[in-house]
Amino acid sequence: MKPLGSGDPVRLGPYRILGVLGEGGMGKVYFARDNAGAVAAVKVLLPELAHDPHLAQRFLREAHTAQAVSSGGVARVLGAQSEDSRPWIATEFLAGPTLDEAVRRYGPFGADGVRALAAALAATLRDIHAAGLVHRDLKPANIVLTSTGPRIIDFGIARPEHGLTLTTTGQVPVTPGYGAPEQVLGRRVGPAADVFSLGAVLAYAATGQRAFDGTHVAAVQYEVVHGEAQLGSVPDELRRLIAPCLAKEAAYRPTPDQVGGAFDPPRGADRAWRKGPLAEDIALRTAEAARQAAQGAPGGGPRSGAGPSRRRLLRTSLAAGGVLVASGGATGGWWLMRDEPRRFPAAGLPSNAQPLSLSDARSGAAPKPLWGPLRVAAQPEDGSVTTPLPLRDVVVFAAAGGGLAARLATDGKEKWRLADVSPAAGVLALSENWFTVADKAGALHAFEASTGKPLWSAPDADAERLLAADESAVYLLTRDGRLRCVETRNRTVRWSAPIPAATVAKPGPRAAVGRDALVVSGTDGTVITFDTATGAQVWKAAGQAPSAMAPLIHKDIVYLGGRSLTARVLRTGVERWSAAASEVPQKGAGGWGPLALGADLAYGMNGTSLYEVSLDPERGQPATRGRAARGPLPHTPPVVQGRAIWVVEPGGQGVSAYSAAQGVRLWTWAPEAKGAWALSGAWNRVFLVNGGKLTAMPTVG
Repeated sequence: MKPLGSGDPVRLGPYRILGVLGEGGMGKVYFARDNAGAVAAVKVLLPELAHDPHLAQRFLREAHTAQAVSSGGVARVLGAQSEDSRPWIATEFLAGPTLDEAVRRYGPFGADGVRALAAALAATLRDIHAAGLVHRDLKPANIVLTSTGPRIIDFGIARPEHGLTLTTTGQVPVTPGYGAPEQVLGRRVGPAADVFSLGAVLAYAATGQRAFDGTHVAAVQYEVVHGEAQLGSVPDELRRLIAPCLAKEAAYRPTPDQVGGAFDPPRGADRAWRKGPLAEDIALRTAEAARQAAQGAPGGGPRSGAGPSRRRLLRTSLAAGGVLVASGGATGGWWLMRDEPRRFPAAGLPSNAQPLSLSDARSGAAPKPLWGPLRVAAQPEDGSVTTPLPLRDVVVFAAAGGGLAARLATDGKEKWRLADVSPAAGVLALSENWFTVADKAGALHAFEASTGKPLWSAPDADAERLLAADESAVYLLTRDGRLRCVETRNRTVRWSAPIPAATVAKPGPRAAVGRDALVVSGTDGTVITFDTATGAQVWKAAGQAPSAMAPLIHKDIVYLGGRSLTARVLRTGVERWSAAASEVPQKGAGGWGPLALGADLAYGMNGTSLYEVSLDPERGQPATRGRAARGPLPHTPPVVQGRAIWVVEPGGQGVSAYSAAQGVRLWTWAPEAKGAWALSGAWNRVFLVNGGKLTAMPTVG
């Protein structure tokens, strides 16, 4: 969940808004609590769209449409109204991952699990159709797995049976690979269109791969209309049941009742979401929702200050081997238990530290650490340092003596240790409780962060350095200097591509991944962007910086530091704006450093000044927010946590905290500092590694 930003409402109707669950093209979804303590998901139309009466009517129609369905298999609508010209819809909050997330994290369902899923979804579709409606957007992302079973959400484009799928202006979307052929062609649709979508959903649940795929949207839609469904990986017993749902002609598809009867799940098949890792995930989300609701209640504890979301924090690339975020992952082989079984600790939940008040922070004296410094972190001979990674209830770091270790974020006590991994290659976060790391042979391995349990391995990755990840793949450098994409669903190589040796020379490049594009900032200062589907080079910018510098991607714009701070369109490289550095950057110092993302703005160093940067793609207008000394290269990105910005002092002589509101220096902390620093933040804590020591510091709330 993301914290509230400056433009977010505090209350809507009876609901107190506690955080941001997500954002789409038409609106934002908030986590909220009513006066009685019940939680809800409140969807709000974006302010820039609310003035359009047709969009507002369509938005509120979603609530009335969903209310017409009498079924336990949909998210129940709790209320809807237009308040201060800002329409909102409150629905039942569902604690659980979407089917898309579940398959990517835990792997495809077994045959019995697919049968149980099919029967439950077919029953819900029957109820939707009985209300005279067609959902028209059934897909894995619109199915939430809860402790009581799958629930269908998002009735935003649901219509009566006689409604057309596409308007003449293409206003109503069709999800590629899941919309029926008649939807793609803009013809009238009926209940059979939802059955086609159900077949595509079940094929994905059984294999982790889409039944219809292609290199671009048009190719996928062509396959839906003219091609054959790719069901070769579907188990035989399921293939004969799924294939009829995917018939090109609507008349040849079974009804939902026939689907439910044909799949006929055996007794206990619903353990797919009642037991095992998926059930644990659902239980943890349920407990976290209760904790967040309790914190938002009157007298329920402090709310966290403004700052970046967990997802934004995890997207920040780090020194040595960055912390990067993806949603991939699946169950798989176990590799570490060579001598004796390990005993795994219990999974825990995150908890926020009490932030400092701004009045206390203005004293100028650095606060005492929450815990540490602990002499437990690795101190490589080459001076590099791997940034600590906060996940769930622990902070994961490169341990002294080799391997990885995790310590509780609350008190610094060790929770688990992995000896046979190589954190120097990088540590990659997968969602909020999974991470990937390489071993000395170059294989990738995924673990649960809170417990250290192994999840899967990719032995053919040949990883030398992890660069970035998106929802379906990990991007890395191989030991022979190639750029490689490894699928997280099936742990196979998607592609390998050449990359100039000067770009990937030690100490190595920095990278970030956005929509369909991987941006690599090389050691020689050259920026190269690759297509994530094929590995083809898309665009290149030479001489951007004197050394590798972490790019920042925000809403399809990539921001690059160095000789200038430059905003470019992610897919084309077209420059939107550029701000020159205040001094000519050298190999050792100067120029624009990498940006860190805050709630509404970004922050970065320009020479010796800390700047606040607008993220308006049309006109970036950096404004000085105080003066800070530049840190050592490779440039260490600032960290935004609570209402403070943390930066490294010159020569590595400590770290300073600045007020995000006024830009003034609050304090400097420098306990026998030595050389390079690594820092990250979460839960109102800033985690620091320097000179082989790990420390947790408080921040300003």
